[in-house]
Amino acid sequence: MSATPESPADAGVRLAQEHLRLVEAGHPDDAAALLDGLTDARELVFAGAGFTTLARRTGRTLPTAMRAQASTRQIRLGQLRDAHRGDVEGLRTWLREAAEELVTVTQLAEAARLRLGPPSSYGAPGAG
Repeated sequence: MSATPESPADAGVRLAQEHLRLVEAGHPDDAAALLDGLTDARELVFAGAGFTTLARRTGRTLPTAMRAQASTRQIRLGQLRDAHRGDVEGLRTWLREAAEELVTVTQLAEAARLRLGPPSSYGAPGAG
């Protein structure tokens, strides 16, 4: 029985998770090297999609105002990606910014969780 090969989309999410793990472990140079190892536009796009997937998923756990701000940043990142379609260096800039957004949203979600409790309690009567 052979293993199913990893899809490019799954590889992008895996790379994004690894990048986040390295940043959280205090290894930003290793995290940057992971991104610098991507040279093909297709690789950059799938990796960026992985960052976007995780950032949006995490952003949905934020309190309302923070969630709106994260959504606005995602729109701006999409515009940056679209402006550099086919330009490897431009896509690399987008990828770095998408990686930074994932780190930011993850930190905001953790801070909100510590301050407000689990996401289901945001906006609940008597919460906060």
